Amino acid sequence: MSVISIEQAIETTEMFSREHLDVRTITMGISLLDTMSSSVDSLCKNIEKKILRYASNLVKVANDISDEYGIPIVNKRISITPMSIITESCCKKDEDYVKVAKTIDNLAKKLKVDFIGGWSAIVSGGLTENDKRFLNAIPKVLAKTKVLCSSVVVGSTKAGLDMDAVKLCGKIIKETAKLTKNNNSIGCAKFVVFANSTDDNPFMAGAFHGISQGEVVLNVGVSGPGVVRNALLSAKNQDFTALCETIKKIAFKITRIGQFVGTEASKRLNIPLGIIDLSLAPTPAKGDSVADVLELIGLESVGAPGTTAALALLNDHVKKGGIMAARNVGGLSGAFIPMSEDQGMINAVTKKALTIEKLEAMTCVCSVGLDMIAIPGDTSAETISGIIADEMMIGIINQKTTAVRVIPAYGKKAGDKVYFGGLLGYAPVMKVNEFSCKDFINRGGHIPAPVHSFKN
Repeated sequence: MSVISIEQAIETTEMFSREHLDVRTITMGISLLDTMSSSVDSLCKNIEKKILRYASNLVKVANDISDEYGIPIVNKRISITPMSIITESCCKKDEDYVKVAKTIDNLAKKLKVDFIGGWSAIVSGGLTENDKRFLNAIPKVLAKTKVLCSSVVVGSTKAGLDMDAVKLCGKIIKETAKLTKNNNSIGCAKFVVFANSTDDNPFMAGAFHGISQGEVVLNVGVSGPGVVRNALLSAKNQDFTALCETIKKIAFKITRIGQFVGTEASKRLNIPLGIIDLSLAPTPAKGDSVADVLELIGLESVGAPGTTAALALLNDHVKKGGIMAARNVGGLSGAFIPMSEDQGMINAVTKKALTIEKLEAMTCVCSVGLDMIAIPGDTSAETISGIIADEMMIGIINQKTTAVRVIPAYGKKAGDKVYFGGLLGYAPVMKVNEFSCKDFINRGGHIPAPVHSFKN
């Protein structure tokens, strides 16, 4: 067994206490395929029994590990099988969906988990009548629940992009904003639209337990922008070759902590460990910003020329360093650029260095996409659908995961601020291009898969 030196111990302590290193989430994925029923009441009972069987000790085990080893574990979460599948045989009207959703939400609060994800539908190839019912109920579901998160997968490189679903998602976001307007349209922060979504993503709001997964699994998401930032402070005069090596080395150390926590939790819960997600997830705390990291690479501000290249470099070398430190890497794995959760990004928008269009360009190389972006409350459903369509096609063409989580803040205009609180932080309301895409969105139908999808 190797001996940890005093210097290594001090370095690790510094990462936790001053550089905001944490394990962002332990997410337990649970299959609900065996809970299906023709009765809403029976389904609710089956879901409660199944989740309690596996997740009753999740929070306790995570807290015990955190206390014993001094490793902050910020979120304890659960992901479940996409509920459009589970509810198909018994839910026929909005009230049915709301009853099931409230059962799941109340159970999550009882277990003291921070979020539960999986109120989801996968409609890349088209909408069934069940899918339409499920999607149309989402605004009411999000308005009536607190910690339940929802996602819709509307496209993939293999299936193309379903524009009917894209159009419907624009309406869902608008309606959700309206129904939760008294709480800064917070319902939209729990809803995300995906292309090429993964089955093992531990991060909300897009986590669900994919049908390709086993009965139950633990997936871990690490963090650490503050640690990377601190490492780069000592690399100011390095060329790119040395800079990349610095990022790789610190990413290795961050990931080893995630692997340790996941292994320990797996052992104590007697549940298989799935993947370690390498994503750098920022927080509103000062110094824990992906934007700050990019600026240390040499940008006056995020949004300046070179921003996309700097983000691509960061993403790639976080993966190169982290992949050697984990038994199984998965999820999204890269750098998140959520607007409300990253003070550096907020500052860049405030001084008009960063626009939605530049953020869209950055999503070509980052982990996900347009995330936690507040837009004017009067933005039309068609414009929101147009934003979604653009982002989805970036993912489909480039064979990567992309997503949109936007909040049309009811009653707010560009330049205002919207406060969500906690890990979600606050967001400046960003200006949206006012030219219409209504005729484009109203065409409907399906955009076929790109030619490079035909690989067997």
